[in-house]
Amino acid sequence: MWSIFLLIIIGLLIGIGFWLFFLWAVKSGQYDDTEGPKYRMLDDKDEEK
Repeated sequence: MWSIFLLIIIGLLIGIGFWLFFLWAVKSGQYDDTEGPKYRMLDDKDEEK
């Protein structure tokens, strides 16, 4: 019975860890501009020179 409680606690700790990592990624701006990179790769900077 104690192994079930241990597995539940470990699962909750892992879930909380992933949630905190996701919150950090959102606050640090990882998901701010999702459309820009696909257009930036098409922009040819060599033609301007």
